[in-house]
Amino acid sequence: MSRAATLGTAPTSGGRATRRALSRAIVGVLLCTGLALLAQGLWIPAKAQLAQVLLERAFAQSLASGQPVKPWPWADTAPVARISAPRLGVSDIVLSGSSGEAMAFGPTEVVAHGPVKVLAAHRDTHFAFIRDLRTGDEIVLQAIDGTLARYRVVAFQTVRWDRFAYPAAPRRELLALATCYPFGATEHGPLRRVAWAEKIG
Repeated sequence: MSRAATLGTAPTSGGRATRRALSRAIVGVLLCTGLALLAQGLWIPAKAQLAQVLLERAFAQSLASGQPVKPWPWADTAPVARISAPRLGVSDIVLSGSSGEAMAFGPTEVVAHGPVKVLAAHRDTHFAFIRDLRTGDEIVLQAIDGTLARYRVVAFQTVRWDRFAYPAAPRRELLALATCYPFGATEHGPLRRVAWAEKIG
């Protein structure tokens, strides 16, 4: 009789089968988890692309009718304008309201008060281009009634979110583009980067 058998440690066929089954189960769970994470990772950009197609269609319909058209039936927002920065080749649909859902899909109109418009968007998506704006750059805003407003960037400001203010009676119509600051940060902070632009003509 072998020493292993004497000590009772010889592997049995039943024990080997159990270990193989356990190994297969672990591999199966890991494979399913990996596939689920992969599917989730693919779904997010796919959803973003689909949303842009629906937003473009809703903007075209809004432009044709002159009235805001929701991009999907349950949306709590609708297109109000298109913003573009020609030098940077940037163009985005501006959405009504400033809810979290709206801001996930594009810049939002936070304030439209007389001679001042304030738009806000995330620093890592739709307003990432603010980092590359320069004084003198042109910003074009096309409203859903078809009118075009052209603005020239005149200044930049970094300010706490609770200290942000706009002039009550500016000498020209103003457009403020606001986003979180600093760029590239992953945590929420109190600072906002604001690009101020004056209407041309």
